[in-house]
Amino acid sequence: MRRAVTSDSVLPAPPARGGAGSAPHQDPAQSKPDPAVAQRLRHARYAPWPYARLDVAAERAAGHRPHPIRQFVLKTRSRCNLACTYCYVYEMADQSWRGQPSAMTAATAARAAERIAEHAAAHALPRVDLVLHGGEPLLTAPAALAGPVEAVRAAVARAAPRTRVTATVQTNGTLLTRGRLTALAAAGIRVGVSLDGGLPAHNARRVDHAGRPGFGAAARGLRLLARHPDSYAGVLCVVDLGQDPVETYESLLAFAPPSVGLLLPLANWSTPPPGHHPGLAPYADWLLAVFERWWHDGVRRTRIRLFEEIIALLIGLPAATETLGLAPAATAVIETDGSIEQADSLKSAYEGAAATGMSLDTHSFDELLDHPGLAARQLGRDALAAGCRACELVEVCGGGHYPHRYRAGEGFRQPSVYCADLQVLIRHIAAAVHRAAQAPATTSRPTAQTVTGRAAQAAPAATRRAARAAAAHPPAVAS
Repeated sequence: MRRAVTSDSVLPAPPARGGAGSAPHQDPAQSKPDPAVAQRLRHARYAPWPYARLDVAAERAAGHRPHPIRQFVLKTRSRCNLACTYCYVYEMADQSWRGQPSAMTAATAARAAERIAEHAAAHALPRVDLVLHGGEPLLTAPAALAGPVEAVRAAVARAAPRTRVTATVQTNGTLLTRGRLTALAAAGIRVGVSLDGGLPAHNARRVDHAGRPGFGAAARGLRLLARHPDSYAGVLCVVDLGQDPVETYESLLAFAPPSVGLLLPLANWSTPPPGHHPGLAPYADWLLAVFERWWHDGVRRTRIRLFEEIIALLIGLPAATETLGLAPAATAVIETDGSIEQADSLKSAYEGAAATGMSLDTHSFDELLDHPGLAARQLGRDALAAGCRACELVEVCGGGHYPHRYRAGEGFRQPSVYCADLQVLIRHIAAAVHRAAQAPATTSRPTAQTVTGRAAQAAPAATRRAARAAAAHPPAVAS
């Protein structure tokens, strides 16, 4: 197995402290710290892995090749009309939003389009995916909503005409109107909505800046969106242990989502999630209550991405998410000022955790591929803790979502803070898949169970054995 190379020369040495032997006094105008150096030192302090211990050049020399960026998140707005109390952008470790322009200008969007087209052409990408994000992207007027997407499509058509461009917007739903939906549909931009459940009680933490609930407006927007199924991408919902899981799931079905993304709260070893206790798996218990309801339903009423990704990985199919499995990360974020950052979820770890020091004016996306933060997320098994590399579930779990591995002063080479939950969840789903694979085919209406069972029967024998092993062995809990 190839190992990442440790090198003390990857980062500059910290400046000498005052006292005997210190550097002579300098003019303050000439001694202002270089922001890029300060940023690199901050990364090395809070996350030695990968920033002080991964030598990207040595990895390239050893044969590791970067994977191109395929998803581009455009932060069209840096402010939001809600003030959700758990939001990772505004309420967690990173507060860089305060220095961002409130909106992305047309000039920045055009520069982003050029850089994306340049990258698509250089790597002959068959498809790039755009996500309009914020803040709240629907704070933009309807007539201007599609501008960044249209700019990218035009630039890609010129530079890489064989590359297809898809687009979605992720919104809190409160500003969805017929006018905005019409503009988005005309531009081929699908709509995903973030919501914490289908009842007011589920959304008590989703309030506006005056503390007023945002659920009523979001529910109106979702009912409107449900009348436009071609524009409806789905609903994202953060797991809340304080809410009944089956009630949460079934209440969301009232909005007819084509898919539901159940997200574990952004947390880590230094800031553990609510209800976290060594040896317990409360998030697995919550999720499995939903799984049992979904899996044994007589008809598939929606897709649940987390469960389907686990099933796909168990039977040897590629994953479509970087929260599970070992596929390389391939997402870049473009902030409203044109700076290029890593995935937003890293902002839950420490101030500046997503920063790269790169911008559209000075750097290409190929240069981002050699940034140690992104390079580490493309190493697969080699980037994981030793216990994760040896775990029989590693091909499915993939060490868990990268931000969930963080520990202050050590970095991102720990097991997930949700390790116990992931093991229980994966083994339970593996057992269900194994039973479905052994059951005789029926002529009843296809459900999640029968469809997945037939897929499992068609999977290679090795992946079926892996699913059986995951189903049979008791979980080993990492602390």
